[in-house]
Amino acid sequence: MTYIVNDSCIRCKYTDCVEVCPVDCFYEGENMLVIHPDECIDCGVCEPECPVDAIKPDTEPGLEQWVKFNLEYSEKWPNITVKKDAPADAEKYEQEEGKLEKYFSPEPGEGD
Repeated sequence: MTYIVNDSCIRCKYTDCVEVCPVDCFYEGENMLVIHPDECIDCGVCEPECPVDAIKPDTEPGLEQWVKFNLEYSEKWPNITVKKDAPADAEKYEQEEGKLEKYFSPEPGEGD
């Protein structure tokens, strides 16, 4: 089992989860984070840290696409191991639906 990040993270990109991860398995895109599923140790400490509920265990139904998505982008984006400030307008996007289609960027973030 692993944890994944879904599209609730897009445009919010809170990094509280990064700060608590014991194995540094988060990777940073321009406007979201992902978890490398082969590096995640299934400890679950990141899940409650996400204020937008974007982190889920891969055992929940219907998340297979997100495991593939997280794997693909964790191999392209830089590792992030320190908490950063969220985007200034993050709260505006917290409850929005359909963010993958509207806002996703495949561009990498800065990493650490």
